[in-house]
Amino acid sequence: MSDPTAIDTTLNSPQRQYPLERTRNIGIAAHIDAGKTTTTERILFYTGLIHKIGDVDDGNTVTDWMEQEKERGITITSAAVTCFWTQKKEEGLYKARESIAHRINIIDTPGHVDFTAEVERSMRVLDGAVAVFCGVAGVQPQSETVWRQATKYKVPRIAFVNKMDRTGANFENALQDMRRKLGAYAYPIMLPIGAEDQFAGVIDVVNQKAIYWGPGDLTTEGLKYDIREIPEAMVEQAKQALEELVEAVSNKDDVLAEMVLEEKPISVVDLKAGIRRLTCRIELIPVLCGSAFKKKGVQVLIDAVIDYLPSPVDIPPAEGMVLGTEDKISVPPNDNSKFCSLAFKLWTDPYAGKLVFFRVYSGHLKKGDNIYNPRTRRRERVSRLMVIQGSERKDIDAVYSGDIAALVGLRNITTGDTLCDESFDVTLEPPTFPEPVISMAIEPKTKADRDKMSEGLQRLAEEDPTFRVFTNEETGQLIIAGMGELHLEIIRDRLKREFKVEADAGAPQIAYRETITKAADGEGKFIRQSGGRGQYGHACVKVEPNEKGKGVEVLNEIVGGAIPREYVPAVENGIREAIKSGVYAGFQVIDIKVSITDGSFHEVDSNELAFKMAGIFALKDAFNDAGPILLEPIMKVEVTTPDEYQGDLLGDINRRRGIIQGVDAKGGQTVVTAQVPLAEMFGYATAIRSLSKGRASYSMEPLNFEQVPNSVLTTVLDAAKKKPAARS
Repeated sequence: MSDPTAIDTTLNSPQRQYPLERTRNIGIAAHIDAGKTTTTERILFYTGLIHKIGDVDDGNTVTDWMEQEKERGITITSAAVTCFWTQKKEEGLYKARESIAHRINIIDTPGHVDFTAEVERSMRVLDGAVAVFCGVAGVQPQSETVWRQATKYKVPRIAFVNKMDRTGANFENALQDMRRKLGAYAYPIMLPIGAEDQFAGVIDVVNQKAIYWGPGDLTTEGLKYDIREIPEAMVEQAKQALEELVEAVSNKDDVLAEMVLEEKPISVVDLKAGIRRLTCRIELIPVLCGSAFKKKGVQVLIDAVIDYLPSPVDIPPAEGMVLGTEDKISVPPNDNSKFCSLAFKLWTDPYAGKLVFFRVYSGHLKKGDNIYNPRTRRRERVSRLMVIQGSERKDIDAVYSGDIAALVGLRNITTGDTLCDESFDVTLEPPTFPEPVISMAIEPKTKADRDKMSEGLQRLAEEDPTFRVFTNEETGQLIIAGMGELHLEIIRDRLKREFKVEADAGAPQIAYRETITKAADGEGKFIRQSGGRGQYGHACVKVEPNEKGKGVEVLNEIVGGAIPREYVPAVENGIREAIKSGVYAGFQVIDIKVSITDGSFHEVDSNELAFKMAGIFALKDAFNDAGPILLEPIMKVEVTTPDEYQGDLLGDINRRRGIIQGVDAKGGQTVVTAQVPLAEMFGYATAIRSLSKGRASYSMEPLNFEQVPNSVLTTVLDAAKKKPAARS
């Protein structure tokens, strides 16, 4: 692990202002309404990037800059901002040896499940994350989702229990929630002094000091805090927390374990170094607390970001694949290496045009340099580079390893593309995204807007990997598909505001899936004779259920040349086309293994088209004998309600074919968790307001696909036949 005050000049370009060791790329992630954007706004204030704090309710925050975000009070698109923080010797909470300036690139991510792709692509390029939890609600459904995303991309994280000033706030409950629901090895480095309206400050467990924030208006210097002795009533609690923290770290850190065994005194510096090592290895989650809205605990959170979350050199280097092979190659963070970066987000800016957000993993890039895309095998000249501060844009001359910035004017770029030096032909692993679960037909209100709408939808689809647009071949209707009702509502709103197109939409349709329950064989023949040269294709396949979640596998098991080698890909293409369009009810097939086992050919009449059709017919023949079933998306739903409405809400969930998973008391309210089919959740926001007189709230996230019960299967199949536009 690097010394946070040391600079390795072999890694850094002489032009770089902030060395790699003093760079942090972090994300702020959490459940909706946990306080991500408010926390980000306070961080930007205390780091001096802004001189007036905005609030979500007032619609004037830096990172929520879209009109829809300001109106709805939610984050829709991830926003990247760059700020700077200096730990001062005389004021710094952790007693830095000297005043040290750091650069912090922050991405504020959405909390709503419909915009989970924004979290996914942000996690792919981050070095660390701050997971924000509500001090009242603890770990909520989307908290679990973003936690899994961070784990998937091996992102170290610290936890911030927010809203400690709220009625019902309970730090210990939130901590136990993290351990129980997330399996987190979480230990507090801060303890709250008081809670709810008595929340006054925090105890710094590492330094065994109390930190208080006083009342008063904010000045341009920020709200001052005082470091004092721990109040007498909490001395024992603070000592116990320190002992538990030392034990937790020494259980996993060899250096501290040796010091404990040899009964050597463990200093603050030793303990901090151990916490940092474990945090960077994702073996410990340091937990802090505060109230971002009341400006309490934010400065110590920034210090913790610097002290415990990794710089680009503290984590394993990125790995790329040598194009056309399975060979892996390391991409270490070094300004003097060959340039390599990952494009993780596309955005159409009304002033600058098409922006490509990218993370630099090695080397450096200057205006006027050429950039190479291994996917398209094309080069382009970099004419403009910028960093984004919410809605502000700042032109820069160069970017270096570890930087996050935006390119302007590049063409033929998609999310997940590697952008590199032409002599360094490597591809980095792109982020992965979930499939859409809901679709609807859409058409412009006037025929004159048809082309404009089509162009707008295509541009929005380029930006958002979870948004799809396609034409239904049977009806000619244009179909849009996404992650939920709100997602598609925002798409229509953006069409109107950004592309000046008003559109009518049909009722939302569920993206059902098809699969099979047993193995079966099938045969497909495509024979046409019409005088002259005919067509002949013949293929035999075997289908089997695949493991849940493993997807589709197509295997070639042809022996003896029953189908010539050059025609096998055509059979595979036919099979995959049938899988995509569905067999049973016109919905995409999932979790199936298809083996091409036999076939025959004609010396003259066989061609690729004939074998493609034979593949389609063979799959359909086998599928119908393999016990086909229809699957529907199931949502994990969490409802928080005052006790008096619990019965009505439970009854409503049961009527929606929901399965109650748990009913718990938390913070003076009842929390109901359930699994409910997405098909039954349309209009739930209105229903829950009506049943609880507006006092209950809910959240949901995709869980899995389950078989459609026979009681509703006929209805679904009939609707699918009548509305082919629903098939996606």
